[in-house]
This record gives sequence, C-alpha cells and structure tokens, in this order.
Amino acid sequence: MPVSNRYILASDIGGSHITSAIVDTTDWSILFESVTRNRVDSSSDAKSIFQSWASNLKETITKSPEKITQLGIAMPGPFDYEKGISLMHNQDKYDSLYQLDTSAGIREAMGNSSIEIRYINDAAAFLQGEIFASKLDNEEKILGITLGTGLGSAVWSKGNKAFDADLWNTAYRDSIFEEYLVTRWFTRRFEELTGNKAEGLKEILEQHQDEAEFSTLIQEYSAQLLDFLKFFSEKYNCTHYIIGGNIAKALDIITSYRTEEFRHYTIGRSNLDEKAAIIGAASIF
Repeated sequence: MPVSNRYILASDIGGSHITSAIVDTTDWSILFESVTRNRVDSSSDAKSIFQSWASNLKETITKSPEKITQLGIAMPGPFDYEKGISLMHNQDKYDSLYQLDTSAGIREAMGNSSIEIRYINDAAAFLQGEIFASKLDNEEKILGITLGTGLGSAVWSKGNKAFDADLWNTAYRDSIFEEYLVTRWFTRRFEELTGNKAEGLKEILEQHQDEAEFSTLIQEYSAQLLDFLKFFSEKYNCTHYIIGGNIAKALDIITSYRTEEFRHYTIGRSNLDEKAAIIGAASIF
C-alpha cells in the first residue's frame, strides 16, 4: 500500500520507555522538534500503560504540521504484529497486556477511534531505519541486534525489507540466549558477584567500574555476546552487524575485553538508536 500521508506518527516502545516523533516520508527524516520521550512503568496495569503511551502520542501529534491519521509502532516481541495482540509474558515487561488488543487500548486511551495503527518488530524497525538513514542499501546483507531489556535480532538483504530473526529464545547453556544478553543478566550477575544490587548497566558502569568484579562481569558478557554473534553469523552467512539498544552504549568497553575475537566481525554501533526504529516504524505504511 503506498504512503497516503506525507507525515506519519511513529513510535518506538521499549521495556521502560516510549519515544515518538513525526516522520516526513518524502525524505524519511524525523521532525526534530516533534520528538517526545517518556518513561513507562511496564509492570503496571494495562489501563495505566495505555494512558502513558497515549499521553506521549497525543503530545507528539500537537507538533505535527498536518493532521495525523496513521501510527506506526516498533514493538518488542513476542507480539502478533498483524493483529496487534501482545504475547509478552514473564519477560519483566508488559505482562498486564498479555493477549490484549493493543490497538483498541491505544485508540481508547487516545480518544481517537479512527487512527490507523500498524506494528513492526522493534529489531526489524531499528535495522530498517539504520539502513534507510545511513544509506547502507548497497550492502548485500546486514544483521541487526538490539540489546536492552530484551534481545532483538533482524536480517536485512539488498532489495528486501528487514525482518525479525526471532532468535531471543534460542537454547543457550541452561536457558536461552536472551537470559544471557539483556539488562537483567547484568543486574543478576552483579549481585551474585558482589552481593550488591544495581538498577542496571548504566549504574554499574558509572559507580562500579573500578571494582575487581566489574572485569569478571564484562569478560563473561563479552564471551556470551561472541557466542551469539557466531550463531547468528553462521545461520545467515553474514558477519556485518549493526548493534543498538541501551547495552550497545557500552559496546566499546565490552569488545575491548576480547578484541581479537571481535575482529572477525564488522560491527557498527547505531548512530540513531531509537530514532532508527521510529523511521523503520514509519516505513510500514
């Protein structure tokens, strides 16, 4: 279906935030003054979550040059992207939305029954947006990874839209890859090593880098990330990556622990972060 509007409301929803913006589809640029970011308590009840999202979306709409009738959302999985049904369960985020009609909840909270809503996997949106914005569409193939409250993976190949590789629940060690690559691994392992609690990787980096356990923590994580890169590369015969998400902000530190092994891969860190997912979300109309 061709784009029917020049301006599209697009949103990136994560485990702890929502960021929305108006995207100009003539050049796939974000209207800078329209960017609206809010924290979201994804452990709260469904009504509170929908109201939190709606408040952000309505504020963004007020910054649009034209009437908005389309909303594209980059959403973490598992999620039924065709029907708009959340399938997230026991993942430390959005449990209260499990099996709910997300579109109906958003429309009701926005007081807008007519807005057209479409969804795309957040990792696929991120990769698609990075390729659009960074003019990388002459490459043959690129793999995308998002590292945050969840593990996202996507594949883009020349002439095709990025798609969700859906590798988060692939068996790894005594569990699945996601349990070894996301924020909760850092906080859990940090507590095991030190006996202290931390809110997330940001706090660990800012307050605990000088402690002996920090080196152990990053050594272990870098080995786990390398295992995932190897698995992903072998599955799709590609060693070119773009990595985003909050954990990617520490990528230089993580890769410095096993420099030689990481040299087997071409790794670019996201330049746009959540803005890439916003561009990717707008591209689905």
